[in-house]
Amino acid sequence: MPSKINANNVKTWQVRDRNGQLFRWALWMGAAILFYISWMRISDQTTWYFFFDAPRIAADIGGRAFPPRWEYIFSLGKPIWDTFNIATLGTIIALTIAVPVAFLAARNTSPKLPLHPIIVRLIPRFIHNFVKKVTGQDMVSVGIVRPLALLVIVSTRSINSLIWALLLVSIVGPGVFAGLLAISIRSIGFCAKLLYEAIEEIDEHQVEAVKATGASGWQVMVYGIVPQILPAFAGIAVFRWDINIRESTVLGLVGAGGIGLQLQGSLNILAWPQVSLILGVILIAVIIGEFISAKVRAAII
Repeated sequence: MPSKINANNVKTWQVRDRNGQLFRWALWMGAAILFYISWMRISDQTTWYFFFDAPRIAADIGGRAFPPRWEYIFSLGKPIWDTFNIATLGTIIALTIAVPVAFLAARNTSPKLPLHPIIVRLIPRFIHNFVKKVTGQDMVSVGIVRPLALLVIVSTRSINSLIWALLLVSIVGPGVFAGLLAISIRSIGFCAKLLYEAIEEIDEHQVEAVKATGASGWQVMVYGIVPQILPAFAGIAVFRWDINIRESTVLGLVGAGGIGLQLQGSLNILAWPQVSLILGVILIAVIIGEFISAKVRAAII
């Protein structure tokens, strides 16, 4: 029997009606049936011999991977440097594009470029009513810039950087440049989304105070908005750079440069001592990136 706390902070019991109870049982039954069907499908497509033999295989590979091939570390200097360059330059390029996109996507800074009345007449009535219900504005006064900016944010965030790298390798060829573009494109939506949310949460009183001085639109942005979002911008930049270091280490698996290229080559020839050394170098690189980003965030906060 369910219970709730009333206004006097006293637990009171509630009697469930029959239809509500049957509905809850039906939901639980449906979830159980769905789980059973999913498990049976997974079980039918799983080779259980390999599953139960996995501990022995893992122990065998672990035995071959140690000790690492330490002399191979001199060949990893340039790849790990390329990995840091991909992450750093990719973050800078992404932030350069994400800042204007964020200002175009934020409700309080997006320019209003309304649709022409002739175009509005061509739009079906139900779409017109839906937009008015959602936005609280008439279709004529709804700006078209913000939806386009949001489209850029969603489209760049919806595809993983590894998929971007796979596509760009086919377009611009293998190498560091493809990885740089993949990291940049993937980071645009992430940075722009967090930044435009920070823009929408600014204190409007400060903006109104700057406007009261007769400042122009650009001056309002520079002196009223930018100072309020600078801490958020710095935190987003460092956080994304930390993520990009992790992601750039695997782009080489699809030919997009970085230390992942050496990892893929070592895996192809089953050079397990090299693989263990590369994984160790990647771990150290990630730890260094995490340490730097933590220090920078602490300094900002």
